[in-house]
Amino acid sequence: MQFMVMIKANALSESGVAPSPELAAAMGKFNEEMVKAGVLLAGEGLHPTSKGAKITFDHGKVTVTDGPFAEVKELIAGFWMLDVKSKQEAIAWASRIPGARNEVDHFGGKFEIELRQVYALSDFPEEVQKAAGDEAALREEISRQQQTRSKQA
Repeated sequence: MQFMVMIKANALSESGVAPSPELAAAMGKFNEEMVKAGVLLAGEGLHPTSKGAKITFDHGKVTVTDGPFAEVKELIAGFWMLDVKSKQEAIAWASRIPGARNEVDHFGGKFEIELRQVYALSDFPEEVQKAAGDEAALREEISRQQQTRSKQA
């Protein structure tokens, strides 16, 4: 089962303030633990919305709105993609995120995480699976592209 752990944004994350060296070290150690456990697929922090854009589609009309966006409580500041055996295991990992318990104060008090299971193609009826195409081939191509980029870097 794959889960996305989303770190909710707040005023501090939206201000673009870099994490403290202590928090960066704690996050690095936590990420290393997840890699060694074989559960971490990806994880990234996101720039504030002032550097982003919203793209809205409404009856064929496309509107682009540059950030920042007003409702900070609805925004995501970062994420992890986990591959675990259960929702309970995902919760256990998410509960250990450095800074979540304010042991390293960077988030300015309240810290919220949203956990969502990622759909697997097998979650859908067979006709939907067939219509979706060859997901395995697409994932292999993505992996090849990432390896090529890594070699070029």
